[in-house]
Amino acid sequence: METLPPIPDRPGTLPSPRGAMPTLRQLQFLVAIAETGSFSAGAERACVTQPTLSSAIKELEDLLGVQLLERGRSGASLTSAGEEAAARAGRIIAEAEDLVHSVRGAGAPLTGAFKLGAIPTIAPFLLPQVLPAIRADWPLLKLYLREDLTARLLESVRMRRLDAALIALPFEAPGIESLPLFDDELLFVAPRLHPLAREGALTHDRLLRETVLLLEDGHCLREHALSVCRMPAAGREADVSATSLHTLVQMVASGLGVSLLPRLALAAGIAAGAEITVRPFSPPLIGRTIGMAWRQGSARAEEAQLLGEVIVQARRNRSDG
Repeated sequence: METLPPIPDRPGTLPSPRGAMPTLRQLQFLVAIAETGSFSAGAERACVTQPTLSSAIKELEDLLGVQLLERGRSGASLTSAGEEAAARAGRIIAEAEDLVHSVRGAGAPLTGAFKLGAIPTIAPFLLPQVLPAIRADWPLLKLYLREDLTARLLESVRMRRLDAALIALPFEAPGIESLPLFDDELLFVAPRLHPLAREGALTHDRLLRETVLLLEDGHCLREHALSVCRMPAAGREADVSATSLHTLVQMVASGLGVSLLPRLALAAGIAAGAEITVRPFSPPLIGRTIGMAWRQGSARAEEAQLLGEVIVQARRNRSDG
C-alpha cells in the first residue's frame, strides 16, 4: 500500500518527537516576550536569564516547526504564527492557573497569590484602612496590588492578568460581574471664603453657575460627578482638569474653582491642612458605589466576593471603633 511522505520539519531542526507538547514554562516565556516586546524585558518578567528564555523559545519553535518571533535591533516582534500561539498560550496559562486556584480554593479560599486592581480614586484611601484586617483574617493570602484606570483594570481582569478589581459602579462591561460593597457620597469643596461656604442647605443645582474643577478624561469619578449633578460634559471641556484628587484639592485651595470630592478620600485626610471648606449636599449626593469586579466564569469569583465582604466588615469595624 502506498504511504504518504512525512511532513518535513523546518530546515535545520531535528524532527519533533511524535506527540511532544509545549511546556507551560515555554508558553509563559512566549507570553512574556509578547507582552514586553523584547527578550531582555521578557526574561526579567519571567525571572530567568535571557539565554534561558532564548533557548526555551528556540525549543518551542523547533517543536512547532514554525518561526514565532522575529529578532531585531529594536526588540522582538511576533510573526503571524507567533501572534496566534501567544494568544492561545495566554488562554492555556490562564486555564491552568484557574485549575490551581479552583482546587486550592475548594479546601482553603484566599490562600496563595491574589492579584487585585484598584482605581486611583479608591486605592490610596481604602486599601490602607482594610489591609490590616485582610492580613489578620487571611494570613496565607499574598495580595498583589495594581493601581490603574477602570478600563485598563477591567481589560486585565478579562485577560486574566488580574483576579479582581475594586472599581466605582455603575460601570457596564461585557464579561464582567460585580458585587456592590458600599456607597460613596460626594461632598462639596470650595475655597474657605467662597459664598457657597456660608449658605444654608446646599443643592447640586447651584454648581451650574460655578467653575467646577474635575478630574481629566479617563477617570470614572469625572463621569459620575457630571451625571449626578446633571452637568453637560460638553460644557466642561474648556475647564481646567486635574490628574489626581490631591491636585484637585490644591487647585480648589488656590481659588481656581469648586469641586466634588468623595467622602472616602476626605475621610482619609486628603484635604488635611488645605484652606478649603467641605460641605455635604442636601439631600446627600451619592456619586458612586464602590464594588468588586471579576471575570464572568472565573474560578476565583467566590474568593473575590469573599474579599469584598472582608473589606465591608473592616470598614464597619473601623467606623464602630
